[in-house]
Amino acid sequence: MSEGFHIGPLFVRYYGLIIMLGTLAGGMLASREAKRRGFDPEIVWDLLVWLIIGGVIGARLWHIFTPPPSSIAQGITTRYYLTHPLDAIAIWKGGLGIPGVVIGGMLTLYIYARRHGLPYATWADIVAPSLALGQAIGRWGNFFNQELYGAPTDLPWKIYIDPQHRLPGFENVEYYHPLFLYESLWNLGNMFFLLWLSRRFEDRLKPGDLFLVYLITYPVGRFLLDFLRLDASRVGGININQTVAAAVAICSALVLLWRHRVRRTAEAP
Repeated sequence: MSEGFHIGPLFVRYYGLIIMLGTLAGGMLASREAKRRGFDPEIVWDLLVWLIIGGVIGARLWHIFTPPPSSIAQGITTRYYLTHPLDAIAIWKGGLGIPGVVIGGMLTLYIYARRHGLPYATWADIVAPSLALGQAIGRWGNFFNQELYGAPTDLPWKIYIDPQHRLPGFENVEYYHPLFLYESLWNLGNMFFLLWLSRRFEDRLKPGDLFLVYLITYPVGRFLLDFLRLDASRVGGININQTVAAAVAICSALVLLWRHRVRRTAEAP
């Protein structure tokens, strides 16, 4: 399977096109949500540029500090990246980490909101469904790169992986779980759930609640799907992405419950 095409001397990667498509789709959804909440939708497009920068930096740093076993086996470790800065910024080599996208993007949003006098929590809610949509589309970039596949399987929806993209120890295994597809569908469902929630319980949600729900639903899906992952990043012998996902989901659920418990207590008299 080709990873892209040439336009003269320029090689265009499908992965990059898919990521940009997901970004634009997310921007369009966010602009509609911003308008629905009474904000100028043009803010989204100015903000989007900064979110892309912050998200990519965060995603790359996450990958650099949590390289998967397949990279480590090739000598591409955190130490390698720190001593080879040009390879560290070559995002097409090694990949990006979704947790870093969220961290970098939300930190960027906080700085932007403070500088422009925007309510951060409300804008986090505006961004949440768009983030899920961008992830749902962006995961298809893994299809063209033949990465993010799961354990071997004979299920009808199995995906064939070319020999050069198979992990060590699986050279003779042809078919695998399309893990990227599972995560894409989970994120798509999450987007619809967040949009429904924002309308169905609009009078009961506090600013920031929707983003907290995102920080529960996405990590839960990521935690479960990582059981199928063959090349999970490990730090100190633990699956770092799965562990962080579990911690974030639990903490976000506790914060959400606490916020509404405080509200019920205040309304009780």
